Amino acid sequence: MEEIHTHSAPEAIGPYSQAIRSGNLVFTSGQIPISPATGELAGDDILSQAEQVMKNIQAVLSAAGSGLERAVKTTCFLADMSDFAQFNQVYAKYFTQKPARSCVAVKELPKRVLCEVEVIAEV
Repeated sequence: MEEIHTHSAPEAIGPYSQAIRSGNLVFTSGQIPISPATGELAGDDILSQAEQVMKNIQAVLSAAGSGLERAVKTTCFLADMSDFAQFNQVYAKYFTQKPARSCVAVKELPKRVLCEVEVIAEV
């Protein structure tokens, strides 16, 4: 297994890696809408937060030698399921090949963000 790290995505906020590459797969940790440049939350609405999450995922996958087009499974966490349609608008722009996906509402996310996404992708 190889730990993946990039300064183009936010640093892990706990005892975990941004991603792990194992064999032909990369497993990203959940990415939240923190700007790696500022360390601040990227907006206060689901559209701006989802955009930043996707950019963070792109950066981590790129550092692992993969990309969004190689995603085989995503898991999406929403703080409020009423954001589902708007979240999907952003998600669909980035995951055009439609990987398998789960999307659930959770009671609360780190730093009280509105969304978090993790990905399994081929390398």
